Amino acid sequence: MTKEAIQSLILDIISDIAPDEDISNVNPNVPLREQLDLDSMDFLDIVMELRKKHGIEVPESDYPQLASLHSCAEYLQPKFQNTGR
Repeated sequence: MTKEAIQSLILDIISDIAPDEDISNVNPNVPLREQLDLDSMDFLDIVMELRKKHGIEVPESDYPQLASLHSCAEYLQPKFQNTGR
């Protein structure tokens, strides 16, 4: 999966868990929590969706690597390759 596709996937998850958020102007290099009104439960929902829908496990120690869209793509791309998706 490409980094762009991963970023799109993350935005889709965010739009599902926080439908009132405007994700149209999210800067991929700025932490998501600085741009969107996401709390810790929303963040956990993102992690849970990755596990439930895509079989991607993210250990709690790696959560900081999911701060921005760019860092999400960097972190998740090898994990998607390992799942064959």
